[in-house]
Amino acid sequence: MGVGIANGVASGALWGLVFLAPAVLSGFSPLQLAAARYLVYGLVAVILLVPRWPSLRATIGKVEWTGLTWLSLLGNIIYFVLLSICVQWSGGASAALIVGMVPVLVALVGAREPGAVPLSRLAPALVLCVAGVVLMGYEAMGSAHVQTSATQRLIGLLCGVGALVSWTAYSVANTRWLARVPNVSGHDWSLLTGVATGGLALLLAPVAFLGDSKVHSGSEWAGFWAMAAAVAVFASILGNACWNRASRALPLTLGGQMIVFETLFGLVYGFLWQQRWPVAAEVLAAVCLVAGVVWSAAAHRPAPAAAESA
Repeated sequence: MGVGIANGVASGALWGLVFLAPAVLSGFSPLQLAAARYLVYGLVAVILLVPRWPSLRATIGKVEWTGLTWLSLLGNIIYFVLLSICVQWSGGASAALIVGMVPVLVALVGAREPGAVPLSRLAPALVLCVAGVVLMGYEAMGSAHVQTSATQRLIGLLCGVGALVSWTAYSVANTRWLARVPNVSGHDWSLLTGVATGGLALLLAPVAFLGDSKVHSGSEWAGFWAMAAAVAVFASILGNACWNRASRALPLTLGGQMIVFETLFGLVYGFLWQQRWPVAAEVLAAVCLVAGVVWSAAAHRPAPAAAESA
């Protein structure tokens, strides 16, 4: 469990970059951000996967590639496009708080799994997570750091909800796929996901770049591709590998709670970018979220007698 939680925290720290990139690159569209990030992700994944492919060829067939394509669409392309719109139109805090609801939804889904911890034991932890998200939402709605119209902010929030649903579906489906391919390591599964995502990004790139009417300078394009590469390597390659290890080591109800660290790190990166300290409500919200994860971990700890017997 300790290794699983450590990998969950690490994946949150790496995935938090996805809340920062759209804010830093606000002059580029969400489609461009997604296409660039996943083109780099796919390229790096292919390079790293070539020497490992002979040992994977017998395990990965048509069914697995179909599953990887759907996972890539849900957890990468759709999720990141919707999240980027939410960050640019409603603010990073709004995006982080909405996606922060993922642990609640995943826990509700995972509660029906065989051997899962009953919801009655998880209820206090879930209440704390919800309280943290509500506090962040209340503060974000009154924030003066987002300069968009009311209509844009509303659309951004709706996109945030779409990202929440997409990521929840990916989290549950990815955990189940990992269970179906026990001979494939979490890192290899991340690379395979990257290859599938890169293929989808090739289809998205013409729409994203050829339809852009804005003119960007050479330095802006250099910064754009540098950020895309950083997010691809750290969030997609390393972050997904850590997440897959956490998914294998933890039950679904606890693994879902680890996603809350993506929210926390996303907020920290956002505060650093805005060069400001969090206000009291934001600090209290973060405390509630962390306390909820700690409580959930305690609920999953086996009883002394059971542990000794095992």
